[in-house]
Amino acid sequence: MSEQLTIHTPDGDFNCYVARPEDNNGAAAGQAPVIVIIQEIFGVNAGIRSIADAYAAKGYIALAPDLFWRAEPGLELDAAKPDDLTRAFALYGSYDVAKGVEDIGATVTAARTLAGASGKVGVTGYCLGGLMTFLAAAGTDADAFVAYYGGGIDQHLDRVAAITRPLLVHLAGADEYIGPAAQDAIRAALAGKPDTDVQVYPGCDHAFARPGGAHEDVAAATLANGRTDAFFQRHLKA
Repeated sequence: MSEQLTIHTPDGDFNCYVARPEDNNGAAAGQAPVIVIIQEIFGVNAGIRSIADAYAAKGYIALAPDLFWRAEPGLELDAAKPDDLTRAFALYGSYDVAKGVEDIGATVTAARTLAGASGKVGVTGYCLGGLMTFLAAAGTDADAFVAYYGGGIDQHLDRVAAITRPLLVHLAGADEYIGPAAQDAIRAALAGKPDTDVQVYPGCDHAFARPGGAHEDVAAATLANGRTDAFFQRHLKA
């Protein structure tokens, strides 16, 4: 069951795609943790909505906020189309990550008081969303965070000291955008930090967990998603 939620901020309003769990009779389920799903550079497209729907099927309320709302509200791009790819990278290049963290924080605040929500909130994201998840771990009060192959994390490792909530990071071993030096720096910065884990998937490229994507690796995505499920189960449902 899906709907739309409008988030109000001092800068204006933006929308979130919302997917809710259902009980066996098709009625909306009771108190559930919320997962905030942070988009790739392609907007809240069909792939991100499918991830939200999958979380709802697992018993979560899932929110996917429109992070590009300041530039192009409601944008949906296809990674397989060259023109869309060019447009997506242009938006990525001009994206204000500090404002993005504010938007995620506003989404987390709204998520805690949603009808049917338990008050526990997790954040996960992919690509740009992986970076934003890492930055949100340092700059918002959500309860747990899972970042998938966040490009640019290595440029923000000064934020590690501000991370006090559980964080899981998934990295693609052969990522074309996050090279060995960047991965080594991320692992070193997070090594030994309580409730923090970095998992690397050898031979996988960027976006290996994108449903139906060109670089999708079903085995690695299944392993990563299973680890994410266990992580959120431990920190949001226990």
